[in-house]
Amino acid sequence: MTDTNLSLMATLALKKLAANKEYRDLFLASDTLRDFLRPAALRYIISEDRGEMLDKLAALQGKGYRTGVEYVGEEATTVEEVSSATDEYLTLIDLMAQHSTLFEPPQLGFDLSNVGMIISRDLAIENCSRILKHAADKDVGVIISMERSQWTDSILDIFLELSGHYPNLGITLQAQLNRTPDDLDAVLKTGCKVRLVKGVYAEPAQISLPRGVVLNERYLGLLDRISGANIRYAFATQDPLLVSEIINSEIATGGELEMLHGVRPELIKGVKDQGLIKTRVSAVYGTNWYLHLLHRIAEFPENIFLALDDTAAKRQSASASKY
Repeated sequence: MTDTNLSLMATLALKKLAANKEYRDLFLASDTLRDFLRPAALRYIISEDRGEMLDKLAALQGKGYRTGVEYVGEEATTVEEVSSATDEYLTLIDLMAQHSTLFEPPQLGFDLSNVGMIISRDLAIENCSRILKHAADKDVGVIISMERSQWTDSILDIFLELSGHYPNLGITLQAQLNRTPDDLDAVLKTGCKVRLVKGVYAEPAQISLPRGVVLNERYLGLLDRISGANIRYAFATQDPLLVSEIINSEIATGGELEMLHGVRPELIKGVKDQGLIKTRVSAVYGTNWYLHLLHRIAEFPENIFLALDDTAAKRQSASASKY
């Protein structure tokens, strides 16, 4: 078995582990497990604390990056969870506007399943509208994340419903899904911002592509269509080969490179320092970081050794210094 096949198997196993609700519930219920994994998570989570997170985003902006932020959490199944997440976003918008050293409001991101989509379409639209309106009043852009394929229809339906009312709205699309080339037509007609990602979820082979050359080719083809649509767009990827190909082509000119906080900071720093392409560091904060940690490791399974080292050493992550 080749190293590539072993890496793909490890990626799939980690993604399935992340999707296991029993393990996710165990994480939420266990202070011991959270304490053990926290040093590894803090390589990728900008902070568990809201105030510290805003200070760190301001520091990144001071170095020349655009920023984005998301409160960790998804697939909320109770009204209490949904209300708490919605209130957190509304509070965050106010605090971003009041922060003395932020040069510009960070872009706000969230999962629709975190604000009511699993409970009802109407609840998700109501809460999303509240966030979008409050964000628009403070000149904050909002981009909806894309989730597992079982939710794609619902996410696009709600996005298309809201897109005509809120010009500060954007949407994330996953290149790995076979349906995305067809979905793109309707999305582009809205004129809203598009963030293109490869896709982090483990999806059935019949509806998606695995990581590799074919997926990269599809990604580039989709990005070419997006860049020609005269809209705001971001190419969100941590793949150095893909980043290099995009940067060396014309399709990067009008967009921005977006990368997740803590993942290959040297790569986005190199692009930022060239001064040719706008760059955005997208951060997450909060305490419910189990899924985010496993997804980061799954993207590059060798990162499991970094995670083990972090948990054993119990040291502060030095990733921030590399920006």
